[in-house]
Amino acid sequence: MQLPSFDGLFLILAVTVLVAGFARGLSGFGTGLIVAPVAGALYGPKAAFVILVIIDSLPTIPVTIPALRIAVWRDVLPAVAGLMLFIPAGVFILTIADPIVLRWFICIAILLCAVALWRGWRYRGERTPPKSFGVGAMAGVLSGIAQIPGPPVLVYWLASPLPSAIIRANLLSLFFISELMSFATAWTSGLFEAPVVAIALGATPVYFAGLLAGWAAHGRTSDAHYRQITLSLVVLSAFLALPWSDIASAAGL
Repeated sequence: MQLPSFDGLFLILAVTVLVAGFARGLSGFGTGLIVAPVAGALYGPKAAFVILVIIDSLPTIPVTIPALRIAVWRDVLPAVAGLMLFIPAGVFILTIADPIVLRWFICIAILLCAVALWRGWRYRGERTPPKSFGVGAMAGVLSGIAQIPGPPVLVYWLASPLPSAIIRANLLSLFFISELMSFATAWTSGLFEAPVVAIALGATPVYFAGLLAGWAAHGRTSDAHYRQITLSLVVLSAFLALPWSDIASAAGL
């Protein structure tokens, strides 16, 4: 397999996955939200999907195994079922939709999620298996499109009365399972092309370093602090992923 081209684009990707790994290890979420828009802007939505599938599978095992022991599976399993059934729908959309439209959709979804969380919005209704399944289904579609299952479950679970350690364990467990399913789906869909796989494998050690650093920092950083850092990066990544060339053309620049 050819080595990735260590150019300016790869350098931007490496910095992004390092930050995303730290956010994932610290809080249990953030990889897709941070990496998907940047990788999509650099290499396109399909390549971003493959990059995320590869970097966010095996490297997350060390931090996920402890989380599996304390996750509340009666909350996780219905969401997993929704993910399992609706990831293929997202991949189908990915294969037929216009890349520019997908980038707008991804950015808007990320920004809405970030604004909702930043403003302290909370879901106050009753949490039932059907609702968890519905949230998982929405997450599955977003995961299939761009490996960002986070927005629906973040808004849903961060509003729960569970301790932050349990919420983090739930998120780690759900996202790890979604990565395994996305890997299988991407494989059967023929998305693993050698140049993109090389880029992903080149970024994986960087992501793993960030993941370990975030894991080490977990427990020494307040919930409010890491939420502010992660959401700031989420908003920044969404703006970076906007189709600026099309915006400039529309503005006559």
